[in-house]
Amino acid sequence: MATRNGAQGDGDGKAVIAACERLLGAGAVLGPERIAERATSYWDPAPMQGAALVRPRSTEELGAVLRLCHDAGQTVVVQGGLTGVVAGATAAADDVIISLERMNAIESVDELDGVAVIQAGAVLQTVQEALEAQGFLFPVDLGARGSCTIGGMVATNAGGINVLRYGMIRNLVLGLEVVLADGTVLSSMNQMLKNNAGYDLKQLFIGSEGTLGIVTRAVIKLAPLPTSRQTVMFAAGSFAAVSAMLKAMRSGLGGTLSAYEVMWHNYYRPVTAPGGHPPPLARDHAFYVLAEAEGVEPDADAARFERVLERGVADGHVADAVLPKSEAEREALWRVREVFEPVLPAYLYDVSLPIKSMAKYVERVEAALAEWRPDAEALVFGHIADGNLHIFTRPHDDGRHQAASDRIVYGALEGLGGSVSAEHGIGIEKKAWLDRTRSAEEIALMRRLKALLDPAGILNPGKVID
Repeated sequence: MATRNGAQGDGDGKAVIAACERLLGAGAVLGPERIAERATSYWDPAPMQGAALVRPRSTEELGAVLRLCHDAGQTVVVQGGLTGVVAGATAAADDVIISLERMNAIESVDELDGVAVIQAGAVLQTVQEALEAQGFLFPVDLGARGSCTIGGMVATNAGGINVLRYGMIRNLVLGLEVVLADGTVLSSMNQMLKNNAGYDLKQLFIGSEGTLGIVTRAVIKLAPLPTSRQTVMFAAGSFAAVSAMLKAMRSGLGGTLSAYEVMWHNYYRPVTAPGGHPPPLARDHAFYVLAEAEGVEPDADAARFERVLERGVADGHVADAVLPKSEAEREALWRVREVFEPVLPAYLYDVSLPIKSMAKYVERVEAALAEWRPDAEALVFGHIADGNLHIFTRPHDDGRHQAASDRIVYGALEGLGGSVSAEHGIGIEKKAWLDRTRSAEEIALMRRLKALLDPAGILNPGKVID
């Protein structure tokens, strides 16, 4: 057969699937009818497509499956928790889907070095809770924690709410095991912080979105579990005040600031409208910040946190604030930021740019939307401290305005030194905009790497680059 990337096979995908069934045993391979019982993604409830969904139990089984697919020219799409927003794991009807849901163990935790070996199919929240019981923090945290998997996070170089303190997942991966397109197992399960012996090959696969190889195991650097946590949601009258408080918290909290989430009024008001979340603060402010610090000295940490907030009030940067008195109240604050179903459907964007340019960028987007049509709007929020903004645009109208919305949101980045993707990758939906962020030379090298590691073009075809 000829695949979408031009790979030539033996013309019999059914033979490949039958061989996978013999290799893996009963229940490991699901057919199209069973696949259709699953949703395409968190964002797309349409029935999932695929020629088969294959669920290996080990790296060796996955290697054997990929050898079969490679020899037959059978295209393969690997899927994790399906919470990505760029259609990076969407399969076509003739693709074999690989799910590592059966490879979900925390294999080991080294308490002295503070590292864990985790299989790719493990769900983030399950990992967080298991490590917390052993006194460790898994530093990367996402709103999709209940569904996203470790392999998917590595494949997309996930960020989330704690990037300003701990970095992207790239900063935490010490070693990887990856299966290449031809079934070769590349095991680089380094557990050392320092290892400068030649090229750091694992970096090729972090953020590659399943186009260069399939991650099966990862060595992750952990952090000590904090014993104190301070949280506040405060309102501010200007972006200058938001920026001033970020600087004050960074310098005044002794390095314990772990999250600094900002919501523009155009996001906060609709998510706290009747039928949405109860508003923690009055709905007439320009900006809302959800900040959190984590440390190991409860009394001293709390005192520092209060001093910084008091100075912010005195300087006029904090217009109003609420501090949760219980874990339930803290979770209610975070739901305002993380649970945005009240404003859907909408187009979701994930861009990055210098903090100093954010206010100008949002003004550009709003002006362009208003020029496009009078009922258009942008709802803006984001991690901000790491340069990341998320934007919802409406109207959505079943996706009929995607192209117009894309031109406005990505076009407004012109001259600001930004990126069309901060943390969600390129997938299919941002592929046409990749050259706005990467040079022609960079894209050419990406294509050469793809051709070298996946010469038959079977891995996640059509994603990131052609």
